[in-house]
Order: sequence, then C-alpha cells, then structure tokens
Amino acid sequence: MTTAACIQMASGPNVGANLLEAERLIGMVVDKGARLVVLPENFAIMGKEESDKVAVREADGAGPIQEFLSQQAAKHDIWLVGGTVPMMAESDNKIRAASLLYDNQGKLAARYDKIHLFDVSVVDSDESYTESETIEQGDRTVVVDTPYGKLGLAVCYDLRFPELFRTLLDQGMEILAMPSAFTAITGKAHWEILIRARAIENLCYVLAAGQGGYHVNGRETYGHSMIVDPWGQVMNELANGSGQVCAGMDLERLNNIRRTFPCLEHRNIVCRV
Repeated sequence: MTTAACIQMASGPNVGANLLEAERLIGMVVDKGARLVVLPENFAIMGKEESDKVAVREADGAGPIQEFLSQQAAKHDIWLVGGTVPMMAESDNKIRAASLLYDNQGKLAARYDKIHLFDVSVVDSDESYTESETIEQGDRTVVVDTPYGKLGLAVCYDLRFPELFRTLLDQGMEILAMPSAFTAITGKAHWEILIRARAIENLCYVLAAGQGGYHVNGRETYGHSMIVDPWGQVMNELANGSGQVCAGMDLERLNNIRRTFPCLEHRNIVCRV
C-alpha cells in the first residue's frame, strides 16, 4: 500500500508566494505518509494575463520553479509531479506546459508537454479561452516506471480525449497523474464524471489535482481534487480552496481487479487504432 496525495491551490501571479504555499501543502501530505504527490496545473503562476507565464518560462534544468520541485522531492524523499511548469518553446511568445516528474533524489525522471490545448468558448457563459496563443502543443505520451507503479502523465483538457489514455494503457499505465485547472462551469458539469470514467475504462488509479478557487485574473476554478480507485470509487476529495487529499493505492488490488474483471483483455482488435 502506497499513500498518494493531490495538492489543491488557488494560485496567483506571484511565483514566490505560490511556491511557499505549495511547500506548506507538500509538508502536510508528507506528514500523512505520502510517497507520491501531484501538484495542480499552473501551480507556480496564474497570472493576471495569459502572457504573464511566458515572462517566467524556464529553460530545461534551470530556474526557480524546477529548483523548487527538485529540492522538495529530495528533502521529503518523495516522487513529485510538478503540475505544469512554463518551459521554453520554439516561439519567443509561447511556453510548453510541461508536467515534470521528480524522483525521491530530486532528479528529473520524466517530462510530459500538454498535448490538447483549451481553445474553447464555454457553453452558456461569456468565457472563452485560447491556450494556443501562449502554449505550444506537445506531441509525446509518457508513462514512467516508479516504485509505486507505472505512472502515466496527462494535463487538464487532455481528460476529454479517451484515446490518449488507451495509448497510456498500452504503455503499461497503472496510475494516472492528472494536474488540472478546470473552470467552475465545465468542472461542475463534467469533472467527476470524466475522472471516474478514465479510472473505470482503464482500471487504474487517478490522482486528479486541481486549482480550486478565485484567481486575481477573475477566473474561478472548480477544485474538487480527488483520488479515484480502479473501480471508479472516489477515495478522497476536497471541494474548494487550498488543501490536500490523501489515499492509499494498492497495486495488488488493481491487479486483482484486472484479472477477475478482464475487460482490458476483451478489447477487440478492430476497435484499436
């Protein structure tokens, strides 16, 4: 049994203040025995303008956000998913939204760049988002072998594309880390449904860490960070505000579910891409 944790924040435009809050919350879950910790999307900055994150983007292996993640992982002897970090892109006015995984020695174990960008107008509201104006799309799926199971990485809007998770499953995924910043409107309508569906479809644990609250830019995020088991049961959840959720993951139970309920083996070849 391994204790996993999701951190929930309501990040603002000040990177230093956000890192201090993340440090406080990481310390709380470590005290509860967490060995695998997931931070939310944009944990280090939710700017007043979308372009604010470009101003603090970092090069590979250098910068205060990456240094913070490495130090926290090593200090607490944990594996840490750094939500998303604004990383250098080919374009000078864009970033890569990179989910960075650090091992318990503080070494970078994997990087996943967000593939699906949130370019939408939200139904029944005046909200619209165009992430592609400031974010450069990723093009590679990532599953990492950790001491706690094979960990797949995805981010927020990726959640709506089940074919991505079938690819991760084919790469061996047993646990899914899903840092997010769902809007309040879309979160209320779809967040829990989609998180539980991804767990059920792939018979895997889902660690869904979200932004949850009001932000300086006027945006409201949904929160409801949760940990869901391979049978689709919500093991722990936090509605709003800064905080954390912890739950135990049991790979023996996961393997037993997959063995006794072998729907993954029943996938028909004609249905596969």
